[in-house]
Amino acid sequence: MTYLKQVNILSKKFPVLDFYPFNLKIFQNTDTTTFNNAITFFIGENGTGKSTLLKALAYKCGIHIWQSEFNLRCEQNPYEEDLYKAISIQWKNGPVPGSFFGSQIFSHFARNLEEWSVNDPEMLKYFGGKSLITQSHGQSLMSYFQSRYSIKGLYFLDEPETALSPTSLIELLNLLIKISRQGHAQFIIATHSPLLMACPDARIYSFDNHVVEPIQYEDTDYYKIYKKFMYNPGEFIKT
Repeated sequence: MTYLKQVNILSKKFPVLDFYPFNLKIFQNTDTTTFNNAITFFIGENGTGKSTLLKALAYKCGIHIWQSEFNLRCEQNPYEEDLYKAISIQWKNGPVPGSFFGSQIFSHFARNLEEWSVNDPEMLKYFGGKSLITQSHGQSLMSYFQSRYSIKGLYFLDEPETALSPTSLIELLNLLIKISRQGHAQFIIATHSPLLMACPDARIYSFDNHVVEPIQYEDTDYYKIYKKFMYNPGEFIKT
């Protein structure tokens, strides 16, 4: 099941070309990216724009992104969050609700949920039935994923592997497969994890070249590097 069908990057609407993210050639050169799979991965090195496009899509889809109350920066970029203003999207059968996940955002959310549940303990039943902050970080994440993604919607995840062990990542992978095959959820995920990328029937988009383009799992640098490392770690370790 897919709800979001396509994103169009409108480079003619870029306010500037010398500030991030509008200075990235990949956004200047990519016109359209389609979403024909229930699970789509955005992959690429840091700074290539995958998380930036992920957030822009969430904003454009009307999905709220939690922001830290303290976001002081030495140098401010007035255009950093403005990519959503220069994209258009196409829905398959109209918009649906959803959520945006990021590890830092989740920590903030879990603390707020704890405060809300003091007065309304029933709120916890929507997130696994127990306090998220009394579990380990990995356990609380899985409780959240299992509860939230059982609801029909469009879900954006920004590097969910950050706080998960390999065992938990495989658990998340199987959860994504199970839920996507139930036909009520669509996932768009920015990741560096070759474990998640192994998801069958998922579409992988690489941000490492001059345009956003599909790539096969075995052709990704992540797969190649991890495979080589496992066979011969001495090739990579400098002593």
